[in-house]
Order: sequence, then C-alpha cells, then structure tokens
Amino acid sequence: MQISAGKLWCLRRLSDDRGFFKMTAVDQRPGVQALVRQRRGTDVASFEDVGEAKRVLIDMLSPHSSAMLLDPGYAYPYAAQHLDPRRGLLLTYEQWDCEETAGGRKTFGYPDWSVEKIKRLGADGVKLMLWWRPDASEEVKAHQRALVEQVGRDCRRHDIAFLLEPLLYPLGNEGQGGKYEEDANKRPEMVVDTAREFVDERYGIDIFKMESPIAANSVPDPDGAESAACQQWFNQLGQVIDRPWVMLSAGAAMEPFRRILAHAFRANASGYLAGRAIWWPSFESTFPDWDAMRAGIARDGIPYARRLQDMLEATGQPWTACRAFEGGIDLADAGPDFYARYPATAAA
Repeated sequence: MQISAGKLWCLRRLSDDRGFFKMTAVDQRPGVQALVRQRRGTDVASFEDVGEAKRVLIDMLSPHSSAMLLDPGYAYPYAAQHLDPRRGLLLTYEQWDCEETAGGRKTFGYPDWSVEKIKRLGADGVKLMLWWRPDASEEVKAHQRALVEQVGRDCRRHDIAFLLEPLLYPLGNEGQGGKYEEDANKRPEMVVDTAREFVDERYGIDIFKMESPIAANSVPDPDGAESAACQQWFNQLGQVIDRPWVMLSAGAAMEPFRRILAHAFRANASGYLAGRAIWWPSFESTFPDWDAMRAGIARDGIPYARRLQDMLEATGQPWTACRAFEGGIDLADAGPDFYARYPATAAA
C-alpha cells in the first residue's frame, strides 16, 4: 500500500520503534474542571489549576509514552515547553460541548481552530472525538458524517495523521454530566457497526480509537471461562477495521481496562490511547497537592502503564502488520523526482 510522506512520518512518530501505539491522553476537560471546581469551591476552574495538573501529567507520563494527546485550551498552551520533542504529539480537534437534539448529538470543532493550525504548530496527528449512534436521526448522522469527511479532507491536504474516536451515548439523554461516562447499556453490535461505517475510504481515517464493545465492568477475565464469548466481539472489530486501531479507556478503572486490552490485543489492536485509567486515581486523591500527585503517578500510574505495554508487546499487532499494509508499505511519489511529484498544500 502506498502512503503519503507526511502520514507515514506521523504514524512512525506516534508509535514506538516496534510499531506499537503507547499513547497517553491528557486532553480531558469536563471531569478535570469539575474536580478542580469542587476542591477549590469555585464556580470556574482556573486556567492555572487545570494547566498545572496537565503539566504534571505530561512531565510524569511522557517518558513512558510513544505519544501524548493534548487539548488546545489548557494542556498545550500551559505546558508546551514541557513536552518531550522525542515523543509524538496529537492535538484535540473537537470542543467538548455538543448540540443535543431529539435525534442525537452533533459534534463541533473548537471555534477558530483547524487542522491547518494543528499541523502548523508541529503536531503529528489530529484527534476527533465523535458522538455516534447508528440509530440516530438521518439529519444528525448527515451532520456527523460531514464533519468527519471535512476533517479527513483537511488531514489529507496537510498530510497529517487522522485519528477518529467514535463514542456511543444514550440516545435522548439530555445530560452529559461533568465527564464522559461509558454507556453501560450499549449494544456491542453498535460498536462494530460504527467501525464498519467509518472504515470507508471517503473519511480518510488513519487510526481508529475504539471503545470496548462490551461495557467495561462486564468484560470477563481474559483467561476465564467466559472470555470466549466476549472475545468474539473484539475479533469482529479486528475483522472490520483493516488499519491501525487502539483502545480508549473511557474512564474504566485499572483492572477492567487491563481486561479490555487483553481481549483487544488478541484481536490485533496495535495499542492504546488512554488517560484516566492510568492517572485519574492519583489526580483525584491528591489535587491540589502537586508533589503528592507526582508520587501517586510514580507509585501507581507508571507501573500500570508498563504492565499494559508488556501485554501489548507480547500479544498486540504492530501497525505495520495491519491488513491494509499486508502487501508492504511504499512511500507515495517515491523516485528521483519526488521533490516534484510530492504535492504542495492544495487550496482550501
């Protein structure tokens, strides 16, 4: 398969030298803001408090990650100088707030934010979280599809990796609360159908960030008697998605997320992009004591991340071995006239 120069470089930057994605997310917003407001007794979470929390996470976890995912509202502007340039960098595209309608949720990008800006500041990838229900209204689905296609076009134009994170949600539920919570009543076939929708080439997805098809607290021990039925759903994801895919933690606790990853890696997932499963317990129990937060991450979060990485290396699949690349990876426009054939940024 041919892959453009920029996207190939981005995928290599986001993964480790073996082709595994060990990515840490610190772009969480509502949950972090809510905890800061609660502890400080204020109506608004200050930029400094949220930013400092994310700086600590970046300092502590980037040495143990292949890439970091940051938001452009707090993490990047507050802590850009603390980023390790040897690690890959993803930036969030979407704002958290969505439009609730009777037919489902509509996602929007940050105002005055774009793929062009993300590329210009030197990032290796664009992350779009998308509210999605296969049974949402046709009008809502048309809006969501158009957004993904637009981001995909822009990522092609600027030759940067596009990571899509589709999330199911309770249809008709008006409140999102302080942070995203997994829909405990989701149907696994909806997760698989969502992947089937967005593997279409018109969307231009390079990496899928998928949720577990089974609610986190219902995922069995991967070595137990009930594992086989659960594994079939993860296997279906691996059969539908022909390109790199990773798992999100969706706020799952450490042990449930370990079980999720064990099943996902057996289904040929190439890694994870996770945050709260790794660092939330330390953040929640120590804020605003920054030294205690660092100690908690060193004691609990880092060993946990290493355990996940050992599992990944033992049973996961490098992204270079995905079915999309089974014929090999060729650099597009390669040849002695590469400088002429490689396209410049097209007009918008």
